[in-house]
Amino acid sequence: MKNRTQYIATTALVVSMIFWSISGIAIKQALTVLPPLTLIILRFTPSVLLMLLVGLIWRKSELFGLQRVSWRDLPLFIASGFCQPFLYYLLEVFSFRALNSPTIAEALLSTSPLLAPLFAAVLLREKVTRNNMLGIVISTVGMLLLLLVGSQHFAIGSYWGILLAFAAVSAAIMDTIVIRKIPEKYNPLTIIFYGQTVSLLFFYPLWMVQEGPSSIFNLQFTIYNTQLMTALGCTAYLTIFASVIAFILFCYALRKVGVTQANAFNNIRPAFTAIWMLLFFGEQMPVAKWIGMIFIILGLFICQKK
Repeated sequence: MKNRTQYIATTALVVSMIFWSISGIAIKQALTVLPPLTLIILRFTPSVLLMLLVGLIWRKSELFGLQRVSWRDLPLFIASGFCQPFLYYLLEVFSFRALNSPTIAEALLSTSPLLAPLFAAVLLREKVTRNNMLGIVISTVGMLLLLLVGSQHFAIGSYWGILLAFAAVSAAIMDTIVIRKIPEKYNPLTIIFYGQTVSLLFFYPLWMVQEGPSSIFNLQFTIYNTQLMTALGCTAYLTIFASVIAFILFCYALRKVGVTQANAFNNIRPAFTAIWMLLFFGEQMPVAKWIGMIFIILGLFICQKK
């Protein structure tokens, strides 16, 4: 039974990483038309409403029923929503602005597998094995090969960008730790629903001040505006697959395998992204990038080995 749970959790992690690996491409397409905070509002508001609808329809289901949160546990849900999506997405945006190279920014934002064991060991007393550390190091080397080989721009830019990137990674890891502390009686749908609802309470005031409803009303809503239709299609993907399904799957797996092993799978996201870029945009990869993908997969196998 324990092995079966491990396999289900691993499958859930892989599927969530596949969905998130496409989200970067979708965000890039959507930002050609939508301002950053408007994209966030259009992404997470429907996802919260969708989860509310599912939770109410299947309210008697143990997996998909929306549960009431006790006042004693409410601070954990608030902390989760504040860490991610709210804090993580803000820090990510500012780090991309401060760093000259998006490649460097993505490499820095993909370091959660290296930092997660430290957080988990200190805050959760979670055991970190030699296989965990060896697998994470090998997988991270593969991730760096995948991201950095063949890149032409290595000017770092402001060192504040580096600090902001690591702060964003820390916020994401803290969210995983908070989720681990939430009692087992709450299902993943409930955890993600309340976390994203809390994040919207932080996002909406910023959006009203910086961009406001005019950012939506000024859009030329017509089926002939192919660029806008593409952006809205990408936003719909981010809402359904990246903000609901992927978050729920990751939350489920995180509570089964722990912070260290779950975060190790973040290294596989750039590999999937490279595959999508090859299939849909014809972006060719040098041999070193394929070697990097092999390192990532090998590292994940070692990390999961008992």
